[in-house]
Amino acid sequence: MCLFRYEDDPEPEEPVPAGLLYVPVRPGNGIGSGTVIRLFRTPLGARTAVGFTCAERLAATLGEGQSHLRLSESLLRELCEPLGAELITVDPTLSAPAATPTTHRPDRSPVRAARGGTP
Repeated sequence: MCLFRYEDDPEPEEPVPAGLLYVPVRPGNGIGSGTVIRLFRTPLGARTAVGFTCAERLAATLGEGQSHLRLSESLLRELCEPLGAELITVDPTLSAPAATPTTHRPDRSPVRAARGGTP
């Protein structure tokens, strides 16, 4: 532990500006909408914007074909707060694999739990 406190040292709880980020985007849905920032959810379900500190990390997490823009953290925060995404996640490393659709199989009936220990 340091006995001296320096004025330019940030507190551990204070977010440190991340600088320019590679922000994933997708095509817009409306006429003249261009591209829009992709928003994600945290494991607890909160909306979050995501930014990466380098293009290689973005590609490793979201794939080589992911479109992106370079935005400052402050601009990203300003754009996403009105959309309900007050969090910014920088360089997320864990992500779930893409969901695959399941096909309904009419030849299989749902499994029912046995009662009383007999099948």
